[in-house]
Amino acid sequence: MMDNQQIIALIKREVVPAVGCTEPAAVALCTAYAVEALGGRPERIDVRLSGNMLKNAMGVGIPGTGMTGLPIAVALGALIGKSAYGLEVFKDVCPEAVAEAKAYLAGNRISIDLTKESEETLYIDVTCQAGAHQGRAIIARTHTRLVYLEGPCAQPLDLRGQLGKEEHAAAENGLTLRRVYEFATTAPLADLEFINESRRLNEAAAEEALKGNYGHELGKTLSRPLGKGIMGDSIFSHIISATSCACDARMAGAKIPVMSNSGSGNQGIAATLPVVVFARENHNTEEELTRALILSHLTAIYIKQSLGSLSCLCGCVVASTGSSCGMTWLMGGGYEQVSYSVKNMIANLAGMVCDGAKPSCALKVSSGVSTAVLSAMLAVQNHTVSSYEGLIEDDVDRCIHNLTRLGSVGMQETDKMVLDIMTHKK
Repeated sequence: MMDNQQIIALIKREVVPAVGCTEPAAVALCTAYAVEALGGRPERIDVRLSGNMLKNAMGVGIPGTGMTGLPIAVALGALIGKSAYGLEVFKDVCPEAVAEAKAYLAGNRISIDLTKESEETLYIDVTCQAGAHQGRAIIARTHTRLVYLEGPCAQPLDLRGQLGKEEHAAAENGLTLRRVYEFATTAPLADLEFINESRRLNEAAAEEALKGNYGHELGKTLSRPLGKGIMGDSIFSHIISATSCACDARMAGAKIPVMSNSGSGNQGIAATLPVVVFARENHNTEEELTRALILSHLTAIYIKQSLGSLSCLCGCVVASTGSSCGMTWLMGGGYEQVSYSVKNMIANLAGMVCDGAKPSCALKVSSGVSTAVLSAMLAVQNHTVSSYEGLIEDDVDRCIHNLTRLGSVGMQETDKMVLDIMTHKK
């Protein structure tokens, strides 16, 4: 069983700031590592990615560029990226850097393809060449985990052999939903207040979206008179609008940081903003909000540990399940009602497919968040989907593992089909 300090370390490792979509950011980060290992400007860059990485980076906006996709992300990672920035690797992007990156792309120096070297769902292999020298970096399993580094200016590193030994991390570390709940509701408040940075960053992202026209403008549409006339001017509509706003801005390439969860900015947004908006409008205390945010984020982390960083299951299912737990607790529910909200979420959204990161992710996030509210409302009235129905079992942790097994194993062929469709459009 994990102790409090281990859980705090886990949350701080998985809940971190990110600028832009985390998949192209991770590719840019790996490129920065390879360039630093090379020790100079590369003449050529070869990038090899897992299918899930390619899928999630094809259609998303790159911050500060007005462009989408991987080539510009790789060029920026090579020219202005710093590995020390982690997933904020794009924070130095400026018009001059974008112009330089576009000129670099015009030289046809970048090759991007699928890897055949690894079966990891998250795998990035970047080789940079200049003359007779090369630098190579590999990130795998999680978005910032460097497992291989070589080059004339690098200390050699090779941790690839350790990857196969970590398949059952969630089962081994002793996390259960009850442990998540107990930690969130009983740990000393002073130890938890760091999570409020997620509130600050993600609320700022939502506010930024209202200043511009980002993506499909779902959040902005919901906040307009037409949206209010259809959806009402309610806590429910405010939750969906704020969450969609932040997603709109992020997916369209707004140069703003968000607080991510388990390597995903959209998951961080969906685990944060529904809880924040509900707590504010329900007049919950600051302590209650802090504990609810911990409950939401840690639930999402717990689920993702057995699902994996990338899968065919849309991440909004995971994050919205976390926010449903947080809102259930803010409504006055206890552990039993929180477990009911998890079951209600799994019964509804288990099959939502990820078809890559893109502006329309705001639609999926809004679907997840609206279901989170409905699931919480049912849960606090002691209504839950029964074990006679679908994936649901009496044991809530078994329900969670049914969901993650479906997403990580059962949907593998679906994942291949999605990538095939995305890469063979006419």
